[in-house]
Amino acid sequence: MGDPFDIVVVGAGTGGYSTALRAAQLGKRVAIVERDERLGGTCLLRGCIPTKALLQSAAVMDTVERASEWGIKAAGEPDWSAILAFEDSMVDKLVKGLTGLVKLRGIEVVSGSARIRSGPGVDVGDRALDTSAVVIGSGSRPKMLPGLELTPRIITSDQALWYDRIPASAVVIGAGAVGLEFASLYRSFGAEVTLLEALPRLAPLEDDEVSKEIGRTFRRRGITAVAGAAVKEVTDTGDAVQVIYEADGASHGVTADLCLVAVGREPVTDGLGLQEAGVALTDRGYVRVDELLRTTAPGVLAVGDVAATPLQLAHVAFTEGIATAERLAGIDVPPIEYANIPRVTYCTPEIASVGLTETQARETGRSLVTEKLDLRAIGKANIVGEGGFVKVVAEEGGGPVLGVHMIGPHVTDLIAEAMLITSWEATPADVAALIHPHPTLSEGLGEAMLALAGKALHSA
Repeated sequence: MGDPFDIVVVGAGTGGYSTALRAAQLGKRVAIVERDERLGGTCLLRGCIPTKALLQSAAVMDTVERASEWGIKAAGEPDWSAILAFEDSMVDKLVKGLTGLVKLRGIEVVSGSARIRSGPGVDVGDRALDTSAVVIGSGSRPKMLPGLELTPRIITSDQALWYDRIPASAVVIGAGAVGLEFASLYRSFGAEVTLLEALPRLAPLEDDEVSKEIGRTFRRRGITAVAGAAVKEVTDTGDAVQVIYEADGASHGVTADLCLVAVGREPVTDGLGLQEAGVALTDRGYVRVDELLRTTAPGVLAVGDVAATPLQLAHVAFTEGIATAERLAGIDVPPIEYANIPRVTYCTPEIASVGLTETQARETGRSLVTEKLDLRAIGKANIVGEGGFVKVVAEEGGGPVLGVHMIGPHVTDLIAEAMLITSWEATPADVAALIHPHPTLSEGLGEAMLALAGKALHSA
């Protein structure tokens, strides 16, 4: 007999550790198997946290560059070694906190590579972990373009986080969240940036008007942004990188200090023995799950980026992990409504959205009303010195809000209210009756709802 556990979690990223922490809280004996030296997975070690640390440094640089707008004489330049030290300190602090919390809740951490077996159970080297439930939370890694390999100048976000210098120029391939964020921070640190996106618009998962606005704003910042660009060749020449792409029926070339490939992520499933354990995968390699995150193998579930669910985001993994732990503890938890999970991108300007885009809402056959409030109608946005807009998509005739889409300062902090609005099927009139403090950026959402309710105050 192997070591008996109620639940064995494979992977200590956001999906895995949230499952383990909640299950232990509910009295379950839990083990986490992790092959990395530290807990935290992609988000904490190679994703959300280190990226946002770099973006905070970039935001400070932007503020210094614009200081005269607020009557402050200031000058500065990025100190890359100090920026990396700040990034490291943030990661180390949070890893230490997570490690202590896992220990406090009595969760056993088993170091090594896991192999799942039917039964279910997990083998780690010559140690057998017997359990009644296995939760796969092995995460994801950056994808590369077909036929392209990493070099000192052709990198993914993993290498970009601790690159040895600030590039003088960069080509970023892919204009999803990762590509937008790195293009933005490179520009803030003074690099010449070219951003290429194969699909017809930047931020292709966002509302059309958000895509247009981020394109306009990036161009004003001096970023060359090209949508509908098919990359044909990427060559590391030793002292530069050359990228050949086609757009608008013509071939173009750009030479830069480095090329960051940000074309998405792929699930990490190699070496886990999933097929032998009866766990089916999708055509793209994700673990196939039902609405309760159960795989095709009895007693085996999957959460986070590795699972074939609509969104691969850290806060989605948290939600899936908590729900899975509670279900395994006998609590009746309904399926997750992925449409009402916020999406956030931390470029400058920030992007945040929840619910249906206008195009998606029209495809449902509903009659719609929309409101796009220019943030310059809000006093605090003018004081902050950034524009943008709040767009609300609602059902006509006083129906519920179906989607909220924002671009501008600090909108990633404002989207939580919008999530409550769409999740609770609130109408614009419901939200218009609420009081948003003045002067705050939150008034942007309130003013948009006032306009849809026929009570526009600071907008026409």
